[in-house]
Amino acid sequence: MESPPIERFRPLRRVEYDKLIELGAFQNEKIELLEGMLVPMSPIGPPHNSAVQKLTELFVLALHGRASVRPQLSFAALELSEPEPDIAIVPSGDYDTDHPERAYLIIEVAESSLSIDRGVKKRLYARCGVPEYWIVNVADRVIEVYTEPADDTYVKVDRYERGQSVRFIQFADVEVRVGDVMK
Repeated sequence: MESPPIERFRPLRRVEYDKLIELGAFQNEKIELLEGMLVPMSPIGPPHNSAVQKLTELFVLALHGRASVRPQLSFAALELSEPEPDIAIVPSGDYDTDHPERAYLIIEVAESSLSIDRGVKKRLYARCGVPEYWIVNVADRVIEVYTEPADDTYVKVDRYERGQSVRFIQFADVEVRVGDVMK
């Protein structure tokens, strides 16, 4: 006998996800919690790794003592999400017992994950009130800058190409040249 279709799913909450991680439930799995669902993370290639490394070095040097630079670490995004952005610039603080819930800037480096980064992650970061969200689009060699979060989107979108620079709104003295991140 065939069972009836499932009409609703019960989402996994962030607190439950963290407890499962603590218990060792997801060892050796590359996943993140997005809107209550466990989502596999895209494999990372050399261009992606290179961009993350360059951005990390740049931001650590530029923001030392002013903010924390968290590469590929958890971000507490509302009750149902715990993404692991490629770079999160968060207020300085002690994150030994909790993940940061606020960010000045979140950066996702996209090779094969562009649809997720422009979709669910953009909506999520806007809902969290992250004032600035960058997608480092490796395929097109551009940095997409999303600002002015409103509900579950960003009102303003700018695109920066090789030869151009992006200024970080929160710390206007920090400038990133697109050509320094991607060759």
